[in-house]
Amino acid sequence: MSGFAADQPGAEARPSPNFGARRGPSAPDMLILHYTGMVTGRAAEDWLCDPASEVSSHYLVHEDGRIVQMVREADRAWHAGKSFWQGVTDINSCSVGIEIVNPGHVLGYSAFPKRQVEAVIALSAGICERHGIRPERVLAHSDVAPGRKADPGEKFPWRRLAAAGVGLFVPASPIRQSVVLSEGDAGGAVEELQTLLSLYGYGVDITAVFDDRTRVVVEAFQRHFRPRRVDGVADGSTLRTLRRAVATAAA
Repeated sequence: MSGFAADQPGAEARPSPNFGARRGPSAPDMLILHYTGMVTGRAAEDWLCDPASEVSSHYLVHEDGRIVQMVREADRAWHAGKSFWQGVTDINSCSVGIEIVNPGHVLGYSAFPKRQVEAVIALSAGICERHGIRPERVLAHSDVAPGRKADPGEKFPWRRLAAAGVGLFVPASPIRQSVVLSEGDAGGAVEELQTLLSLYGYGVDITAVFDDRTRVVVEAFQRHFRPRRVDGVADGSTLRTLRRAVATAAA
């Protein structure tokens, strides 16, 4: 892949050896956003281009807005790992991955700078236009790998992206005192919750039992759509927001 031309205008090209051919459909129909979770952007860029790491991403967006492309969009980058969305388990083959420089939850999670967010919006818009990616298919790493991953996290400005035409976002319902569903609960209300999460795309079994898997999936939904409180508890705010997200995606 030496000497490839960047797909995104203005992006720098730094080829990573960590890629392969897409399996199945030739064109991606999903966009997955990550944070790097490393101390510096340079360290993250080096790691994604190191053959020993066996990981990569199509793009890296630095804090100053600089965009680096490491894998061609036509190829399969190794960014999603073990993941699931709407029945698909090989997310790498059907997606484009963007790594966003941020230390992450373990190393001092911080707000995403304005220039960086603007660059992510422009890059994402270009990718979605090139491949016809629908708004509801612009997802967090935590959406496709709940419990295992938490990025890009609750500080990522999904609302701002959606206002610019990238991704799907519905405003969260106000948090009020209400009946809640939490780990250990069972019955029809839990079954409805699991059904709605599954309809949206999350990997959760419909068992009518609020188990640990259901909790981490609720957390993933909250990180994306109700970031003010990420607690894995399906309160009224979470349930109302989830119903609107499902309806909006289906419209």
